Amino acid sequence: MAGIKALISLSFGGAIGLMFLMLGCALPIYNQYWPLFVLFFYILSPIPYCIARRLVDDTDAMSNACKELAIFLTTGIVVSAFGLPVVFARAHLIEWGACALVFTGNTVIFATILGFFLVFGSNDDFSWQQW
Repeated sequence: MAGIKALISLSFGGAIGLMFLMLGCALPIYNQYWPLFVLFFYILSPIPYCIARRLVDDTDAMSNACKELAIFLTTGIVVSAFGLPVVFARAHLIEWGACALVFTGNTVIFATILGFFLVFGSNDDFSWQQW
């Protein structure tokens, strides 16, 4: 039952994050849909870590290069998701208010993705592999 509550709260967090992203795009004072390009970063961010978890045996307590590379790539993707709205705002493609709403949406979405891996990432009784 705890897995269902966690899944519902994570989906609520994802919906709130996407709402902030849509507000940054669709409010009449902004009315530019360039910030939707950060959706690619939302999709790409968990991929390196998921691949590394499949390739690496978790029995080794020491850090290994594959996981470190995956975390590095994920960090680069997350930083790029925060940098893209700034580039758009500096190029006058979007307003700074829309940039702030996209920042808020990014924070909520990436916290939700992190929460997903913290809740469903362990290999105990329930994990994300059963979904």
